[in-house]
Amino acid sequence: MKLTITRRKVLAGCVAFLSTVKGTRGQTLRVPRVAIVTSGPGDRIRDWIKDTLKTLGYEEGKNLVIDFREANGRYAELPRLLAEVIAFNPDVIVAEATPAIAAAQKLTTTIPIIMAPSTDPVGLGFVQSFARPGGNITGIANMFDDLTAKMLDVVKLVFPQARKLGILSSANPSHPPRVATAIRAAGAVGIVAESFVAPNPEDLEGAFANMKAARCDVVYVLADPPRAALPPLAIKYNLPAVYQVSTYPGMGALMAYGPDIHDVFIRAAHYVDRILKGGRPAEMPVEQPTKFVMVINLRTARTMNLSIPERVLLMADEVIE
Repeated sequence: MKLTITRRKVLAGCVAFLSTVKGTRGQTLRVPRVAIVTSGPGDRIRDWIKDTLKTLGYEEGKNLVIDFREANGRYAELPRLLAEVIAFNPDVIVAEATPAIAAAQKLTTTIPIIMAPSTDPVGLGFVQSFARPGGNITGIANMFDDLTAKMLDVVKLVFPQARKLGILSSANPSHPPRVATAIRAAGAVGIVAESFVAPNPEDLEGAFANMKAARCDVVYVLADPPRAALPPLAIKYNLPAVYQVSTYPGMGALMAYGPDIHDVFIRAAHYVDRILKGGRPAEMPVEQPTKFVMVINLRTARTMNLSIPERVLLMADEVIE
């Protein structure tokens, strides 16, 4: 144990040394430091942010330090991961998804936090308003509630005989009100909905088994950082699943409709740039997505012996053949 602590101290000292450079007159200049903490797997998110920052003049290892941590869907790990990066005194924290934002909010009221993205940031108490956040948090909202009714209209078109919808959620603190929204939207199209919760990745198989036993016809997966086990489980249990996160069909899922996730993190990097240039989160309005995509995976539809109506295919922004 003593050896482990010593190594950590040495590493922290080395990182702190590397995050400073000498100015032209010998004074020490601090290199900007950005923490990226993701609720799910985060390699792609880190790369999207890093690549965008490079176009804005920041290059890791030269004039930028990035501290990266990923929770991989285990939200109970987030307080520890955030405490680790906060110990390095970053200039700004990019917190991916509501679980990371909520954990970051509890640990610092001074370091700027970029939401990327958040569901209902006003209702959850992250900001005072979209126009004037008023604290140390700003960033992007995801508008998933607004998209639910449209997606369930599509579900009714694809599955006209569906009678029961399983709503799959996790330990994400934004999910309980989202479940209520989905139940109302399902009722509006004549479908009964029931909530099923898988707090951690290892709980997903049990949730699918329970949805199958409950005779669900379709599964509606609430937005969360991607969980790679979901598309294979949907096929294994022969439960068609639709998603709020648009990257899932590329992982083998049947269908998704939601914000362009890549664009969300490009916008997050621009917030980072503004803060590093002296901007104050309290005065930076919260943005909402402007790009939305519907993606359908026909390979998965064929695997599950499903036929997607032509009118639905015409609605899609991308069809995976």
